[in-house]
Amino acid sequence: MSLERVSKRDGSSVAFDPGKIARAIERALAATGEAGDAERLAREVVARLEQRAAASPTPGVEEVQDRVEETLAARGLLATARAYIQYRQRRAAIRHTKQLLGVRDALKLTVNAAAVLKKRYLLRNERGELAETPEELFRRVARAVAAAERGAERERYEELFYGLLARLDFLPNSPTLMNAGTAVGQLSACFVLPVEDSIPGIFDALKSMALVHKSGGGTGFSFSRLRPRGDLVAPTGGLASGPLSFMSIFDVTTGVIRQGGRRRGANMAILRCDHPDVLEFIRAKERDGQLSNFNLSVGVTDELMAALERDGTIALRNPRDGKPRGELRARELFRQLVDQAWRSGDPGVVFLDAINRANPTPALGAIEATNPCGEQPLLPWESCNLGSLNLAQMIRGGALDEDRLRATVRLAVRFLDDVIDVNRYPLEEARRITEGNRKIGLGVMGLADALLALGLPYDSEEALRFAERTAALIQEEAHRASAALAEERGPFPNFGGSLWERRGERLRNATVTTIAPTGTISIIAGCSSSIEPLFAVCFVRNVIEGTRLFETNPVFEAIGRRRGFLSDELLAEVARRGSLAAVAGIPDDVRRLFVTALDIAPEWHVRMQAAFQRHCDNAVSKTINFPPEATPEEVARAFRLAHAEGCKGITVYRYGSKREQVLYLGGDPALSALDPNLEGREYTTADAEYAGGCLSGQCAI
Repeated sequence: MSLERVSKRDGSSVAFDPGKIARAIERALAATGEAGDAERLAREVVARLEQRAAASPTPGVEEVQDRVEETLAARGLLATARAYIQYRQRRAAIRHTKQLLGVRDALKLTVNAAAVLKKRYLLRNERGELAETPEELFRRVARAVAAAERGAERERYEELFYGLLARLDFLPNSPTLMNAGTAVGQLSACFVLPVEDSIPGIFDALKSMALVHKSGGGTGFSFSRLRPRGDLVAPTGGLASGPLSFMSIFDVTTGVIRQGGRRRGANMAILRCDHPDVLEFIRAKERDGQLSNFNLSVGVTDELMAALERDGTIALRNPRDGKPRGELRARELFRQLVDQAWRSGDPGVVFLDAINRANPTPALGAIEATNPCGEQPLLPWESCNLGSLNLAQMIRGGALDEDRLRATVRLAVRFLDDVIDVNRYPLEEARRITEGNRKIGLGVMGLADALLALGLPYDSEEALRFAERTAALIQEEAHRASAALAEERGPFPNFGGSLWERRGERLRNATVTTIAPTGTISIIAGCSSSIEPLFAVCFVRNVIEGTRLFETNPVFEAIGRRRGFLSDELLAEVARRGSLAAVAGIPDDVRRLFVTALDIAPEWHVRMQAAFQRHCDNAVSKTINFPPEATPEEVARAFRLAHAEGCKGITVYRYGSKREQVLYLGGDPALSALDPNLEGREYTTADAEYAGGCLSGQCAI
């Protein structure tokens, strides 16, 4: 008797698919290295099920899995049978934890993905109870974004967009996942708001910031137009208090208004290196807790970098009238900038001239600021919506599946362009310029996972070549997709006089590519964050209150089982250290492959950032990680290298330079100080929403 259907655990049934059995066996064989024909073994499993069909014409999932175990054992594939049993046990534990979370999930997401979705993304009813599943979330988003399509195309693209999200090949920024198809309807991640040098202008910006944060967006500001502290205020004869005093008001307001009620607001403050208050700005976060809702970046010019090389000075200018107001030795300014970045991670740097050389619409003005993480340079009032491709999904048979990647890029570009049209903007000024320039930012996540699948250490020339080739492919295909949309729908309204008109390229979007920190969306996708390396090979994650899960990189686990060096004791030792560098019993080639963020020399971090920047319309957000013993001179070298390599900015973080972090290495005394009752505090421990990159928890929103 042939089988037609299988009963799922929820009582429903689906069509019987022998191919799923073969794929499961193939994965188990790969994990152990045992030789076996997955297709033949799957046929044996089906035969065993058919023998029992009279008693069980519609077998359940558990019975199918029992027959797989039985078949593997009967064929002497005992290691594979054990690997399959352990996989079943892990899946059962995951299902149980999801039940505790109250999340129903047919997409087989990770526990941490379910926890993040429950906390921030899934809709709730008026009683605060969960009112949708992950599948329903993706359906809601797909339907809302596809509403930009016309006629019968609307239904077709809803299905295509749903598949894109449900397969986890691509995910948009958090506001789109949170707000699409809801009464809020604000889908953009990034806004830049102007701050004019007047009390009305400053407080208009404050009001606009509050509205953006309420809708779920982050904001960036240049405070460079504000007159310096001590400058004359003509109408009253008083003295100006300077940019820092007003930044504190923005900081307090941000702390009061949480983004969409679901997360804290995030800001970027930028001050030019030639502003008279630049040294005060550099030291603004000397004490813990100051400007805690801001990332800070100094707007560095080519003039400063040139003066640095010749040991010259730069003129400080009053933005009120452009007149000189003293000068600073370039090396002293740079020294203080480097010293503070070494001490606390703030400020970072944005290279203003590099940004404006790539400004696609120079006729509309110069770019003075970026979004909170620095990857999206924007004009005043401009907003942008972002999304990231999952590179981990694009590796097939030990190589990049270029056809799948190109197809995913094309669909993702259309998705992001549609977001612009269905978006509900919190500010009319933002709507006008956003629809005029139609900027989108398509980026990536899962780079570290892709490199592991290819057997390429992150800090290797081969990894850099892969990164550059992949970034170039995405850039090329994304531009081609935007050009096709321009043929179908017309170029962006401000195309005239743009960089693209000069080049003879008609694009639908003034910018198309961005490398953003992916934060929680990479947790949802179950992949590594953005273009960051692994932060740990084994660690403990604080999922929800009272629930901590031991996580091991699945590629490391599979290699360890296949090559026979894996044990519970070894995993515990790796989790204590986070890294393989000093763990005995691991083959040298495996140790070389699984380098973590703090194992990697800062120069390799910068070079990886530069590889993506060379093929990116906007900018690249990446954290240049330093070990605790790093010196200020090493930070200075990273800053200089970033400028020389053409990066548009740089952010550094030295482990332990902030009192509280979102990742602690095993044995760190700060763990006990933070939570004396933390079980397993000898292990490397990560917060629920940490996916990699900046350890301060402030860099990724």
